[in-house]
Amino acid sequence: MIAISLKRASLLTTAVLLTVSLESTASAQSIRFWTTEDQPARLARQEQLAENFKAETGIAVEVIPVPEVDLGQRAAAAFAGNDLPDVIYHTLQYALTWAEAGILDIDANTEVVDDLGAGTFAPGALAMAEIDGDYAAVPVDGWTQMVVYRKDLFEANGLEPPTTYAAIEAAIGALHNPPDMYGFVAATKVDENFMSQVLEHVLLANGLTPVDENGIAAMDEGQLVEALNFYKVIADASPEGELFWQQSRELYFAGKAAMIIWSPFILDELAGLRDDVPPTINDDPTSTELANKTGVIATFAGPSNPDGAAWADIRYFGVTTDADTESAMAFIEYSMDAGYMQTLAIAPEGKFPVRRGDSGDAERFVKAWSELPVGVDRKAPLSELYEPVVVNTIVSGLETANRWGVKEGQLALASKVVNSQVINRIVRRFIDDEITAEEAAASINEEIAKIQ
Repeated sequence: MIAISLKRASLLTTAVLLTVSLESTASAQSIRFWTTEDQPARLARQEQLAENFKAETGIAVEVIPVPEVDLGQRAAAAFAGNDLPDVIYHTLQYALTWAEAGILDIDANTEVVDDLGAGTFAPGALAMAEIDGDYAAVPVDGWTQMVVYRKDLFEANGLEPPTTYAAIEAAIGALHNPPDMYGFVAATKVDENFMSQVLEHVLLANGLTPVDENGIAAMDEGQLVEALNFYKVIADASPEGELFWQQSRELYFAGKAAMIIWSPFILDELAGLRDDVPPTINDDPTSTELANKTGVIATFAGPSNPDGAAWADIRYFGVTTDADTESAMAFIEYSMDAGYMQTLAIAPEGKFPVRRGDSGDAERFVKAWSELPVGVDRKAPLSELYEPVVVNTIVSGLETANRWGVKEGQLALASKVVNSQVINRIVRRFIDDEITAEEAAASINEEIAKIQ
């Protein structure tokens, strides 16, 4: 029987090469691929990628959509029944836990990373999947939360970019002039996940996490007080009320906010490419004026953590332990090399390339990604909308990408802390002047200690 395999070593410089052997054991001619990108347009792009892969290798790929909310339960049931798909596209939360449970093939996924070149991946994205020197899964794409700021106002006032607590506070001092201009629009609505994400980013920036390798861990109260005082500064520079992502975007789009924290999904909207969310800084809803005046920072730092951090959401490909290993690895390598732009084109504004380039060109994929069209009602590549420094800054956040509990192997427990919203509630009491920063820090540690 004919067996088909791939010379993976050649993938670093060329497209997939096909070898045919009449003497070896046959590899599967069809594999199953689970994906959480189940929106029709995104699914169609993945099916086209699968067709292109089949044309190169002869291996068919059945693309099976699985809603993200159902992924954990579906995988557990399939594992119990020895019926896992060959490859799963999954969120960060499953990488280490599935590897430890035996769902993911650590050896195969590590080999894929090694074949493609570990040095070609963003270090932060790899680090979050590292397990005893190997890799639980293969980083595919991701995005980092950003400080979005009025670059034109910073330059006109001689301000440093908002890369640190201190720089942000200095900018607020210079630019805050309500109601015409708010220095910041912080997240203050306690029951919104947006506040949880922004707070985690702010605390990570100062080197804080509520877990260690043994479980819940008290945060250093001195560092925590620094972070809390900073959050009060940005909250005091915000409008009154229950603020979340909506007010942040509306005020920034109207030219009434100097800084906000947002995801990269704002980038096409800033440039007037979506009719339902237009910038209102002028009378033209399709104008790129605001995009031209905007800068972004993905990594920022507190005084106790000069290296800073970026809050990131990374997605991974995983070869499973029930897979036809060779064919599954070949599909991932194709999707991360010759087919990588098709992979990112599923939604380029939210799929930053975690693999920057290859041995021939260290920035190959970043440059190609910046040329992919983004937008809804109108399309344009990011490279036409933003300066190269902005595009490079967007991707650079993946170098320091982090989330609570990942490095400590306690992502599930850290998620319980986040979902409890206990930090949100205590921070809101502090910014409302009900308690001091020191009382808030002590209360946070006391309350998170109760989480199991």
